[in-house]
Amino acid sequence: MHINRTVFRDDHEMLRTTARRFFDRECVPRQAEWDKAGRVDRETWLKAGRQGLLCVSIPSEYGGGGGDYGHVVVVNEEMTRAGVSGPGFAVHSDIVAPYIARIGNEEQKQRWLPRICTGEQILAIAMTEPGTGSDLKAVRTSARREGDHYVINGSKTFITNGLNADLVVVVCTTDPTAGAKGVSLIVVEATRAGFRRGRKLDKIGMHAQDTSELFFDDVRVPVENRLGEEGKGFAYLMAELPQERLNIAIGAAARLETCLEHTLNYVKDRRAFNQTVWDFQNTKFKLADIKAQAIAVRLMVDHYLEVHLSRRLTLEESAIAKLYATETLGKALDEMVQLHGGYGYMLEYPIARAFVDARVSRIYGGASEVMRDLISRKL
Repeated sequence: MHINRTVFRDDHEMLRTTARRFFDRECVPRQAEWDKAGRVDRETWLKAGRQGLLCVSIPSEYGGGGGDYGHVVVVNEEMTRAGVSGPGFAVHSDIVAPYIARIGNEEQKQRWLPRICTGEQILAIAMTEPGTGSDLKAVRTSARREGDHYVINGSKTFITNGLNADLVVVVCTTDPTAGAKGVSLIVVEATRAGFRRGRKLDKIGMHAQDTSELFFDDVRVPVENRLGEEGKGFAYLMAELPQERLNIAIGAAARLETCLEHTLNYVKDRRAFNQTVWDFQNTKFKLADIKAQAIAVRLMVDHYLEVHLSRRLTLEESAIAKLYATETLGKALDEMVQLHGGYGYMLEYPIARAFVDARVSRIYGGASEVMRDLISRKL
C-alpha cells in the first residue's frame, strides 16, 4: 500500500533500514528452529544489542539508543513485516526497560540499564496471575516488609520472556488493605533463592516466544530493588499502559498490510477452474474491503502515534486504537485465510502463522472487552 506517512524523520528511516536487514538476515532463517525450541537463543539477543535494536528509546548515557517513540515503532514494524515471532524485544525494550528509566533512581539505572541495553540481561514483567487476568488491582502476590528486605510470595502466569529473563519486575501488593494504593513494583533477579520458573506454556501461536509461569517462595529482595514509591505501582502501570496498547495497535496495522500483500500475491498466482483466484469477483471485493480497512487502521494509528510522540495520548485513545486495529485485523485475517483455501491452514504459509500469532492481540494488554469498557466511560 502506498500511504504518505509524514510522522517519521530521516533518522527513523535509517534505523528502519538497519532493523529490516537484521530481521531478514538473523531472524527469518532461524524461525523454524525457534518454534521447535519454544524460545529464542540468547546470542540473537546479544546481536540485536550490538546492532542498537534494543532499548532504542532509553537515554544514551545508560547505553540505550537515545531515540524517541518513533524509533521504537520502526523496529517493531520491521519485525512484524518480516513475519518474525519469538524475540520478546518489545516487552524487554519498550515496556519493562522504560519503567526502570522513568521511575528508577540513579543507582538502579546505573546498575541495570547498561546490560539491559546490550541484551546481556533480559527483562520480563510479572503482572498476570492465575485468578486475576486484566484486574491488576486484585493481585495476590505479596511483598511483606522485613527490615531492609521484602519477602515475596505468590505466582504469575503468561509471562513473556519468562524462561529467558534475568530480571523480573514483579507487580505485588505491599499493603493488602489498600487496594490499588497497595500495589508496588519490585525488581527480582532470577538468581534469588525461592524464585522458580514453571513450565513453558503451550500456546496456539507465537510458538517461539517463551511464555511461562513464575513462582515466588519466600524470595528475599532488598528494599533498594523497589521501583519508585511503595504503593504507587498501580499508578505507574496505568501511566505506561497507553504506550503498550498503542504498540499492539501499531503491530496490528503492520501485520494487516503485510498479510494483504501476501494474499494478493497468492490469489493472483493460484489457479482454480481455469482462472486465477483473483479473477473471481468475490476475491476482488473481499480484498477491496480489506484494503479500505487497512488504510483506515493505518491512518488512525499514525494519528495516535503523532499524538503520543508529544506525550499527549490518553488511556481512552489508546483503547480506541487497540480495539479497532486488533478487531479489524482478526476479521480480515479470517477472510484472507479463506482466500488461501487449504493452504491457508498450513503453517508454512505466512497467512497461517499470522492467523494464530495475531489472535492474542485481542487479549493481552487488556482484552477487547476491557477496551470497550474504557471507551464507554467517556460516551
